[in-house]
Amino acid sequence: MENKDVVLALAALAQETRLAIFRALVQAGPAGMSAGDIAKHLDVAPSLLTFHLKELIHARLIRQERSGRSLISSANFDVMNGVLAYLTENCCGGNPCTPVGKSVCTEQGNC
Repeated sequence: MENKDVVLALAALAQETRLAIFRALVQAGPAGMSAGDIAKHLDVAPSLLTFHLKELIHARLIRQERSGRSLISSANFDVMNGVLAYLTENCCGGNPCTPVGKSVCTEQGNC
């Protein structure tokens, strides 16, 4: 994943409503959710939801597919995992990552 793609994804998620939409779609899994279901779940006006969905689509964080008369939005897990991999590519200074809560480095900076 390229730097510009990660910046675009992070910029799209740096807004409260879009972050909530993305998290709801991640929780919904590959089946996704219709716009109506997202709007109800998050109490977002349909016109505002459309704007935010377009931003997430532009960042490639979500996909939309037509199912009958509905558009079903789902998280693009490949892009999400790409962003996470990019952010953690050189994590822990080359040392194996440890479970959350266990520090690799001491207060003196020794790793």
